[in-house]
Amino acid sequence: MSQNESQNNITLADLLENVELGGGSVITSITELEPAAGPHASVAPAKFVDDKKSVFAYETRYIVEKPEGQDEPKKEEDSKDAEKSVKGKSQKVVLIDSKQSELNRAEAAIEQGCQYGDEAAVKIPRAVVTYQTENGPVEYSDMELSHRVFDGHFRAGHVDGKPITENDQYRALRNCTPADMSALLNTAPAALLFGAWDSTRKSNQVRLRSALVGEIIGVLADQDPGAEHRQARRGGARVDAVAASVKLAPKDMESLVNDQEAELSPKNIKKNRDAIAAASKAKNKDAAHVSASGIGLGSIPPSLEETGAVACRRIIRSWVLSLATLRQLRFGQDEAKNVAARALLAALGLNAIARAERELYIRANCDLIESAAPVVTLDQRFGEKKPFAPLTVEHTDQLLLEAIENAKKAGVADWNGQTFNVDGNSSIIANATAEDAE
Repeated sequence: MSQNESQNNITLADLLENVELGGGSVITSITELEPAAGPHASVAPAKFVDDKKSVFAYETRYIVEKPEGQDEPKKEEDSKDAEKSVKGKSQKVVLIDSKQSELNRAEAAIEQGCQYGDEAAVKIPRAVVTYQTENGPVEYSDMELSHRVFDGHFRAGHVDGKPITENDQYRALRNCTPADMSALLNTAPAALLFGAWDSTRKSNQVRLRSALVGEIIGVLADQDPGAEHRQARRGGARVDAVAASVKLAPKDMESLVNDQEAELSPKNIKKNRDAIAAASKAKNKDAAHVSASGIGLGSIPPSLEETGAVACRRIIRSWVLSLATLRQLRFGQDEAKNVAARALLAALGLNAIARAERELYIRANCDLIESAAPVVTLDQRFGEKKPFAPLTVEHTDQLLLEAIENAKKAGVADWNGQTFNVDGNSSIIANATAEDAE
């Protein structure tokens, strides 16, 4: 029997016990990952913009090395001795996937479950804003938008032809207080688990921190001073099979731009028209022609960007479900109802982790695999911890269904897949472009 098989799955009883006041602080799931191609392969970390330059996020973390033979089953007394002997040290790490990105992946995985008709996922209440486009209606749920149900796309919408801000159901969501979050629980519970902030309201803003956080970090293989600045640079190029270079007379270029104007971004149109205008005034023969690279014609020579990939000697994915955060939520004066509601949100959080962990899709040039099973642990206070089997979608689906039924019996939540529908503001979708923000 393997170590995983000998571990118990988390039960609803475990959740109910630990969302009561004085219960454990967190449930964690920690997984060792590695590059799919092997230790020699580099991986592309998350990119951020710093003064218009693409950069990676480097930090110094305290990294505890795995004890020898960690993957082998141990006797309880041996395990305690091993824990005492484990030592760590400060290490340079790079952020491979941020907390925000990991939450987005978890929410997207739940949304996918809804689309596939999974029994547990379809019962989760959602808020949906629908935009009417030339290609038909397009829906965005509260799990897809940054500020969940308080996102600007909801606040600009309409219900039954009236501004959403005049809608009683939506006003009830915005008027939730720490003493009673029942309206959110039964309309848009994603806000209670993943966090939300009604940031533009002049007063009585609902502000909820996320009870679930996750991230992926890579411990740099090179720990020498300045190692974080020696990452491999990424090469980029475009090969045009027809012609390496396409330079057109201003009249011909203008004709192409006019033909595609309806599909080009405003920034692209301006850039090309400025180039056409400059070429029209040029006296030099070469300058009197316009490069058609702006509309995807011609080759782009290979070049090296500053940010490409890094080598990691260790990659760690971690999830933390904060039971302490869930205990700050109340749903009236009845503590039995509070406990049932918190357990329901905890079950949703575990299901989100399991669904997110099922697919290790990060980004291009960042293909990872699990090198060991996730280690799932419940804090039991006073330094005591309880291990559980790795989270699976099958088990956490069943756990969520049990939590839904328990919350219904307690009279605090009735999840039937209800949807709060909002009509998107037509002026927003009419002026939306795919251009990057300034």
